[in-house]
Amino acid sequence: QVQLKESGPGLVKPSQTLSLTCTISGDSITTTYYTWMWIRQPPGKGLEWMGFIGYDGSTYYIPSLKSRTSISRDTSKNQFSLHLSPMDTAVYYCNYAFYYWGQGTLVTVSS
Repeated sequence: QVQLKESGPGLVKPSQTLSLTCTISGDSITTTYYTWMWIRQPPGKGLEWMGFIGYDGSTYYIPSLKSRTSISRDTSKNQFSLHLSPMDTAVYYCNYAFYYWGQGTLVTVSS
């Protein structure tokens, strides 16, 4: 059973770069052929798939976010992280294989 848990700041200023971390348990980020993803939901809107990091460290981002998004990983901690600048207010979820979800973490951008 894979479990995911997001962590990061709940409130950021518009000029700050947001970094969220997803901690994985029940599987290894390096020994699976599925992808580890970030998905978000802005207030009042639907889910938006942002991108992924693969088991081999390869990454992909949707074109509209590519210029300000990066996803990295720490294999020693079995974690992957989302870096986004500038930040957007939304609930951010980490996801594995479109099946396993973290509980989501709300990030609010406010000056």
